[in-house]
Amino acid sequence: MNSKGEIKAEIGLPAELMAVEKRFGFEGITKVGNQLWMAVQREWKDDPKHHVKLVSYNLETTEWGAVLYPKAAPEKGWVGLSEITAHGDHVYILERDNQIGSAAVTKKLYRVKLSDMQPAKLSGDGGGDGGALPIVAKEEVHDFLEDLRAPGGYVQDKLEGFAIDAAGNAFAVTYNDGVDDHSGETHFITLGKMKMM
Repeated sequence: MNSKGEIKAEIGLPAELMAVEKRFGFEGITKVGNQLWMAVQREWKDDPKHHVKLVSYNLETTEWGAVLYPKAAPEKGWVGLSEITAHGDHVYILERDNQIGSAAVTKKLYRVKLSDMQPAKLSGDGGGDGGALPIVAKEEVHDFLEDLRAPGGYVQDKLEGFAIDAAGNAFAVTYNDGVDDHSGETHFITLGKMKMM
């Protein structure tokens, strides 16, 4: 897309991913060098239980790849990814359940070392070339439950966006579904400076 908002090119998913995709799509995209990274919200057909793909696309070589991200195993409902943001030596990932109020458990920010983001080339079944995709390790950075309780209403389920500005300040935001079947408020949360470790 150019500065006028005109689409200049489209990149479709390869057959290896289309063969295993389900209705849970990408929830966030970030760029590291020539590599695009996309977080899949929930498991696709070939993913192990409670693991989702972080899919990569190399803008120079046009090669696709992926790693697996281990997400929380909920006692109720489901847990998915909502965002992926590169900053410093890590990618930051929002992980959240679909629960509200007192039932909400997982509304967290994690990070994964960029050095661990070594995508496996995709095989015909969506897995890694010749075997399973590598699994990355995650580190908890922030639990948003207290932030979501702070305004005095019920805890929102859809913690959906996360960004870090040029000065290193971090922000998160909830999504209100356009007030369709929702109370309507949107929470904008500031976390201050992200530590570069």
